[in-house]
Amino acid sequence: MELAVILLLPLAGTLVLAIWGARPSAPEVNAAFSLGTLLAATALTVRVISGGPVLAWGGQFFIDSFNVFLVALTALVGFTTALFSRPYMRIERDHGRVTARRMRLYHSMYQMFMATMLVALLTNNMGIMWVALEAATLSTVLLVSLYRTAASLEAAWKYFILCGVGIAQALFGTILLYFAAEKILGAEGMNALLWTELNGGKSELEPQGLSLAFVFLLVGYGTKVGLVPLHNWLPDAHAEGPTPISAVLSGLLLNVALYIVIRCKVLVEGSLNSNLPGQILMAFGLLSVVVAAFFLWRQRDIKRLFAYSSIEHMGIVTFAFGMGGPVANFAALLHMTVHSLTKSAIFFAVGHAVQKSGTQVMDEIRGLVVRNPTIGWGLMLGTIAILGVPPFGVFASEFLILTTAMQQQPWAAPILLGALAVAFAAIIGRVQPMVFGEPGGKRLAHQPALVPVFVHLAAVLVLGLYIPPYLADWYRQAAQLIGATP
Repeated sequence: MELAVILLLPLAGTLVLAIWGARPSAPEVNAAFSLGTLLAATALTVRVISGGPVLAWGGQFFIDSFNVFLVALTALVGFTTALFSRPYMRIERDHGRVTARRMRLYHSMYQMFMATMLVALLTNNMGIMWVALEAATLSTVLLVSLYRTAASLEAAWKYFILCGVGIAQALFGTILLYFAAEKILGAEGMNALLWTELNGGKSELEPQGLSLAFVFLLVGYGTKVGLVPLHNWLPDAHAEGPTPISAVLSGLLLNVALYIVIRCKVLVEGSLNSNLPGQILMAFGLLSVVVAAFFLWRQRDIKRLFAYSSIEHMGIVTFAFGMGGPVANFAALLHMTVHSLTKSAIFFAVGHAVQKSGTQVMDEIRGLVVRNPTIGWGLMLGTIAILGVPPFGVFASEFLILTTAMQQQPWAAPILLGALAVAFAAIIGRVQPMVFGEPGGKRLAHQPALVPVFVHLAAVLVLGLYIPPYLADWYRQAAQLIGATP
């Protein structure tokens, strides 16, 4: 029942808002559908954690501790972003940046985006997984181009073309995966693409074909993760689309793509009895962290700055999953959680700062803490949190990743630590004048829409100080599933 609600409710929201999305009450309807999805995700989470994995609908959908964790996180951030977008998009409409027709497009595609991500997370079929992520790309292309400016249209086309090429590589990898499995699993129906079937017989899969499939799958889905050198679409898409979409792109879509990569890694490692896939992930992750850290120094646009920060943090998570093992996997899952909550909170604060200042250029935004303390402190606390300053949860996850790297991959620890130091200096050097610099212009009005900022940051703070036992057990279960050996 919960699974049906999670899958069908956002689709129903898409249809309803495609008709009613331009009405004054549309933002509330959008938030209501997102709340329903969150409640269903919570019920499904309780069911899976208490009763174990669930295989449903003829084996086409599979839920375990790993993906139900991401489903819950996706539904939560989707709901808080819908709450934030209510006043934000109304202001955009009042300023003439979007028309009533585009408001309808925004609300309907927001629900479609949520639906496609949830299908990708919940399906057991690697083919349906590919289709769902391709649909997520198409829906977000329309959202990135919402303003119809030259820059937003260019960003949308860049996003569509680069991710289209990437997703084509993933399709070829999926086909190779099928051929590597059909000799063992048979060609009847779609069983050769069911992840549970593949995982159960991974030691008997054809290793050469599976290795080649993993290369294409990693390149294809790695494009969606934003791993260097496949990242070029990400800063433009974040900078030119509506801020709520920047929040869910950074906080959710990158996680979904990485989830698929890790599912593929489990299969290949089990077939090869080798850590080669993990070593490839470590290389991509470390490269992403280093390159993103230095690109941060060149940014002048506030949304592009935090887009490159997302590339950096997805590199950290990818590196941790590449190391593998219970501790590294636990830390990677924790980092995915705190990054999603923190980065979405930052984009919420950035959205209102940009809206009131009329610019995304950091040099032209000053004195936020004086002009509007809520915006200023929200942005500053979010920045401190994402930079890994204790006692926020990002510090806890990065500390676990670094200490594990010192034990397992001592050569990589100094590189990782140096890149984090460069990123810290770049971001704090840009944000500090924005918040505490000499103010200009009139005092800004208080923004109640920033309540989600402080809710997210409070959760990240709690996770840095104390992880509830049930949540820690949840992470441990998921970490063991990812690190399971054949």
